[in-house]
Amino acid sequence: MGAWSFPSFTHPLISRTIFEKPIIQIPLTQKLTSSVPVILSKKGNFKSFTAISPTAQTTEESENSLSVDQETEAENQEEKFDWHAQWYPVMPICDLDKRRPHGKRVLGIDIVIWWDRNENDWKVFDDSCPHRLAPLSEGRIDQWGRLQCVYHGWCFGSSGDCKFIPQAPRDGPPVHTSSKACVAIYPSCVQNSILWFWANSDPQYKDILLKKKPPYIPQLDDPSFTNTMLCRDIPCGYEVLIENIMDPAHADREGGKPLDMSIQKLDVNGFTSKQLFVNSYFIPPCMFYGSFGSGGDPSKKSTSSAGTTEEPPPPVPQKKNMLLLFYCIPVSPGNSRLILATSRNFGDWLQRFFPRWVFHIRQNLVLDSDLYLLHVEERKIMDVGPLNWHKSCFVPTKADANVVAFRTWLKKYGGTQVDWGTKFSRLLPPTPPREQLLDRYWSHTVNCSSCSLAYKRLNALEIALQVISIASIGIVAAGKQGIMSAIARNTLVSMAVLCFVASKWLSHFNYKTFRYHDYDHGLI
Repeated sequence: MGAWSFPSFTHPLISRTIFEKPIIQIPLTQKLTSSVPVILSKKGNFKSFTAISPTAQTTEESENSLSVDQETEAENQEEKFDWHAQWYPVMPICDLDKRRPHGKRVLGIDIVIWWDRNENDWKVFDDSCPHRLAPLSEGRIDQWGRLQCVYHGWCFGSSGDCKFIPQAPRDGPPVHTSSKACVAIYPSCVQNSILWFWANSDPQYKDILLKKKPPYIPQLDDPSFTNTMLCRDIPCGYEVLIENIMDPAHADREGGKPLDMSIQKLDVNGFTSKQLFVNSYFIPPCMFYGSFGSGGDPSKKSTSSAGTTEEPPPPVPQKKNMLLLFYCIPVSPGNSRLILATSRNFGDWLQRFFPRWVFHIRQNLVLDSDLYLLHVEERKIMDVGPLNWHKSCFVPTKADANVVAFRTWLKKYGGTQVDWGTKFSRLLPPTPPREQLLDRYWSHTVNCSSCSLAYKRLNALEIALQVISIASIGIVAAGKQGIMSAIARNTLVSMAVLCFVASKWLSHFNYKTFRYHDYDHGLI
């Protein structure tokens, strides 16, 4: 499930072998130019380092080469990453239904997302009614466009203020105007077709969008690029998920070649890594992305997370370019959420002929391939302690540079792990059955507008095929010898058999595609 193992721009039913090898293995004779700007708002001291192969140095020398300079660490020891003063992606807009509220958890915070048609904007509230703490995500949007709690009918406006309490006397005191009747509201915005929210509801952050914006990727809004997004809940922690995404080596486990990777920059704002002529970027807390192609810069301007705009570079010829973005979102200890976005300026005919769920088939299969491994790995890391990761894991090659850089950043700036505050004890949840661990329905299908619609329609088609099969047999059984010819009788019987076989195949396809697919590496 590495960063470069997602062949999302190729339809899985058209080609099954073109991406068996990692897409990052690019010939040295072909120079690729990254078209994505580095989205870092601060500059910090850093020391370039790489993971060194044991054939070149001893283990002790390798460990020394991976360590960050002590003087640099001393200079930056007061510069820490604040997990609760950041923008976090929540969901792609294409998977949000404006007719109903949606409940999500990010960084241990339970939030409710709903469409305010009065202000024509998405709102993010605390998912708790101030009356009796019932989840507002189980409520509805009433006829006046207010968020209504279905427990006792309290209604809330776009600012979190209570608009109506059904049980309050009409001629009594206006108890709904009390500050205790208000719901906490989080700053939110839509950028790059993704809903973001600021993980702090303190009123001082009400206008935080004017001071600091989420990371912006120009290609996702460029009309010359076509985009595909997938969102899935992952049953492993944020730290393990994001280092797996950064790892390009495990995509080609058997025939892999040495990867020449190095870290060009590492500070509190993340790091930049380079492999051949391809740069990739980690923008904390959630984003990891890289761009590769045959050159050219399709973007006309780039905006940093601080909202500043840079002058566009001189015009260059438009050439093939593809961008892979991974948003790894911390949900709770042992759980995370992944938003995968692909953007390219070629092959747009695929989106015209195939719906989004077709591309999700291959992408979900790639995600399934490592889920159990990550789940077990996370528990072993927790046993030895996150602080001892560098001592417990042997990472001698340059292919591990991204993973080592992330763990270095996490230890130096992020407190070795996500700051959950006082919400959790940091203990991991128990290991669920394999069917639940590799579940696709509740982790993806039910939340994906394309997959959920396809699942319903294919289920309806399955039932229709069964009805046709039974009806055909019934007609043959009820027909008299003289009324129906032998050809008609044989045709109906054949159609009944074909419809029955097709319904059984479709049932198997629906189950493996939208509900559960057991990935066995020994049989792949």
